[in-house]
Amino acid sequence: MQSEFRAVAVTISDTRTTNDDVSGDRLVGCLQEFGFAEVTKEIVRDDIDEIEAILRRLSVDSELIITTGGTGFTPRDNTPEATKRVIERETPGISEELRRRSMDATPMAMLSRGISGIRGKCLIINFPGSPKAINECFDVLKPVLRHALSLIAGNNKH
Repeated sequence: MQSEFRAVAVTISDTRTTNDDVSGDRLVGCLQEFGFAEVTKEIVRDDIDEIEAILRRLSVDSELIITTGGTGFTPRDNTPEATKRVIERETPGISEELRRRSMDATPMAMLSRGISGIRGKCLIINFPGSPKAINECFDVLKPVLRHALSLIAGNNKH
């Protein structure tokens, strides 16, 4: 089923390039398979101000932004903090369920600090940075994603 929504995959990494961004490519694949009308990909360094700027810019013309990377414990993992600067309303149920269900695959999931929230008409969700985590998290999100985006867009009859 084709979706009218536009999605962006944002890889957050100091080391990834378009040539070796396996997680970002996997995320794009998940979004395309889901049926988004338009899917684009961006890569940004682990700099809190750069992450904030790209999330602000992309949220104007997209209904969904999923980030990959920068959600861990290292000093350069700034994705949740940058996301908090951008979102207007948190969506804790999404973040909690992503973490809870990921725990079935690895106890390291409890180390993910990813958050999610809404800015305007855009849902922003932080995923961990591994291709395996992308698949697991997207599978958790799929059953509610279309309905969530419809509600954010103002369509209560989905």
